[in-house]
Amino acid sequence: MGRGGSEPPLQSQSELSHIASDPEISTMADPRDYPTLADTVGRTPLVRLQRLPGTTTNVILGKLEGNNPAGSVKDRPALSMIVEAERRGDIKPGDTLIEATSGNTGIALAMVAAIKGYKLILVMPDNQSLERVQTMRAYGAELIQVTKASGMEGARDLAERMRVEGKGHILNQFANPDNPLAHYRTTGPEIWYDTGGRITHFVSAMGTTGTIMGVSKFLKERNPAVTIVGAQPAEGASIPGIRKWPAEYLPKIFDGTRVDRTESVTQGEAEDMARRLAHEEGIFGGISAGGACAVALRISREVRNATIVFVVCDRGDRYLSTGVFPL
Repeated sequence: MGRGGSEPPLQSQSELSHIASDPEISTMADPRDYPTLADTVGRTPLVRLQRLPGTTTNVILGKLEGNNPAGSVKDRPALSMIVEAERRGDIKPGDTLIEATSGNTGIALAMVAAIKGYKLILVMPDNQSLERVQTMRAYGAELIQVTKASGMEGARDLAERMRVEGKGHILNQFANPDNPLAHYRTTGPEIWYDTGGRITHFVSAMGTTGTIMGVSKFLKERNPAVTIVGAQPAEGASIPGIRKWPAEYLPKIFDGTRVDRTESVTQGEAEDMARRLAHEEGIFGGISAGGACAVALRISREVRNATIVFVVCDRGDRYLSTGVFPL
């Protein structure tokens, strides 16, 4: 079909050439000013839930971290850890990096390694979704898998042995202060300014705990009354991105004083809410997002006139092969 009569006509090649030769226009865009892919990390949307909250005086907002270029909240610390290590002179392009990961950090590091020219070896349990594994390999990362029984604890132990053997440099998301620093510098300020400082509750899944640590520090500096809530898996749950660590493996970046309360989430709650987010809100997030949203709605039933923000850590298309979403 042709263009509507009210639309301007398409420009001819001669007209386009004239525009390109206009000195005022041709000098507007300096190629050096174009962003790189790394420049697009962060500044993700904060959107209001419209149907799931029901009748309430509260506002519930989801921070859409799947809009980051590699598709998750982990893009922020991955970039931060590599950039800050470069600034200290700890690493340089061409070096080999090693990291234990359950998925999203590995994908994010693989993207940044590709941008900056590093070799990346990722150590992970063998029960991760096919989409995650394929995405890491697509970015050029080498994968070493440990058994499901070994879990992330086994992956962390193997990565450390490889470092001792001189096979590469570990960034160590679990102990690296540049992980929460990324959220203190970016995620926290974005939430504060996008809510006009009205945020009353912040809900985050707890894995490596970098997100909740960095955001908590920023928000509490602005308003100590903001309630920080961590979502943890209930007994027997295995939710990607949400962990309850044994004491000896508790991330060194974690400071329990920065979390006001923790809430347990069952496997069924997280998966059901992930499906409902897609069906009822059009937000196609991962399973941990379902868990965080379930906690946010739980809190909403307890309070009035609140502004509750939860993190949608990644996108649902990373979990299609798991069977969580219906065929």
